[in-house]
Amino acid sequence: MYTTMKKTFYYEFLPSKADEEAAKARGVPHRVTRTLVQIRDMTPPPKFDPNNPWKIRKSVTNGEVINGKLMLTHQATFEYIFRYWGEEICKHVIAGNKSYVIILDYTDEDSPKRLQGERVFFEGGSNDTYFLGWMDLVRSRSVTAGDEIGLFWDNSTGTFGFKLLRKVDTPIQG
Repeated sequence: MYTTMKKTFYYEFLPSKADEEAAKARGVPHRVTRTLVQIRDMTPPPKFDPNNPWKIRKSVTNGEVINGKLMLTHQATFEYIFRYWGEEICKHVIAGNKSYVIILDYTDEDSPKRLQGERVFFEGGSNDTYFLGWMDLVRSRSVTAGDEIGLFWDNSTGTFGFKLLRKVDTPIQG
């Protein structure tokens, strides 16, 4: 049976005696720290439905189109992406670093398009947000603000799956 390791943050609200004394000596208050930890995933991962795999659905904002970075929430990232990734790569991304990824564009289901390169990445942002670099998709699919997209992490291929589900005024299919 395949099990995943869920990622979560462990917060250290109370300092050790040594940390408390060191902070006091420097004349600064203790800062709450957090560390990424892996815990056994007691609940099964979201069931994969090959007919509708789009676990993350969202309407695209103007900023996401202009900047070429699709913003993902902490909840979506930890639930649908990080639970399948190794701890070290998660720490790398959380620290604000880029991890270059591959996106398979399934908008044209008969011939999925593979995107990778310096503008296709996943990185951590501020306030527990995460970004998928997707400028190549924005340009190739003429994505505009208000379009609905679907996204999922395909653990079997180690790639993001993407689909333009609905243009602003034109239903596609989803």
